Amino acid sequence: MRNLFRQSLRWHAGPPAWGAALMAGMGCGLPLMLGLFTSHSGFLWAATGAFQAALANPFHRLGMLRMTLLTGLGAVSSGVGFWAASHPLASLASFALMGLLLAVLQRYGSELGKLGVGLAACLCLGQGQAGLGNLHNGMAVGALFALGGLWVMLLAFALRASQGLRLWPLMPRLGNFARVMRRHARRLPQRLWLIHALACSLAGALAGLAVNLSGLPRGYWLTLTVMTTLQMDLDGSLVRGIQRCLGSLVGALILIGVGSWLQSPALLVACMLPLIVLSRAYIAQHYGLFVVQTTVCFVLLAEGLSLDWHLPELRLYNTLLGAALALLVAYLAHRARQRWGAPAPRMEAAREGK
Repeated sequence: MRNLFRQSLRWHAGPPAWGAALMAGMGCGLPLMLGLFTSHSGFLWAATGAFQAALANPFHRLGMLRMTLLTGLGAVSSGVGFWAASHPLASLASFALMGLLLAVLQRYGSELGKLGVGLAACLCLGQGQAGLGNLHNGMAVGALFALGGLWVMLLAFALRASQGLRLWPLMPRLGNFARVMRRHARRLPQRLWLIHALACSLAGALAGLAVNLSGLPRGYWLTLTVMTTLQMDLDGSLVRGIQRCLGSLVGALILIGVGSWLQSPALLVACMLPLIVLSRAYIAQHYGLFVVQTTVCFVLLAEGLSLDWHLPELRLYNTLLGAALALLVAYLAHRARQRWGAPAPRMEAAREGK
């Protein structure tokens, strides 16, 4: 238990990416300032899209392609989540499909898994923000999200031009992509991945349906708690699942305490911008720590104009319900891995005999 806890806290951040951090600060700062002056929630969606796009490094060979995918797919996810908030079956189906997509992307490596986490966060925010702000149309939410991402892409083009680089880097061949993805897929046993995919779909479906049926505002505290704990456990241990659930609960309690202490959108934005810049500069390479960094920033962006921090029980209830659902699914997945995750001993002996 102690070794697993130490491994989960290892920080694998590379050299600080100050160019990308400056891009993230400028990209999120302008919409947030406009949101403070106008009190319009549409600028929060633009800031969220800017942060989503800024997760990609424009100096990497695949950075601009990843930025485009994060912007386009994130806009679609946020719009779909906003639209599905008023339909129980649509919420169940969209979150189940997002859980399956997250499992598929995690199978092909941690970088694609990080892309899936960002899309899942956009879906959660879209559903949880329905009915809270000035927008009442999912297409408007997606358009504003894409506008924020395009603003960051413009900054990324300027940043590449200042370094004398091509505006759009040369792309590797599709065959190389396919070979790398097949290599990642072969490392994971098919049976274990199927169990993980079913667990992700079940957790997503239950979370989306619970938010829709409960009718509580700010349901993204529930869905984000569930979706951020969906990670593959190849060792079949239940301890990691419990650690992630408890970590999500502790992180939510800290955020609720900070928001209740500040209770001012201006102070929250003033604390948020340096956090976004530092978080992007020292972005973690480890998948779990990356999830923690991005989830904290997504939640703060969604709560940028909140005036109901004096009601922390809403957020706490959603978080507790999400942790309970995550623990339930983690236990079911653990039992399934114990029963079906490995071939039977007789089959192993027969193979060795041959």
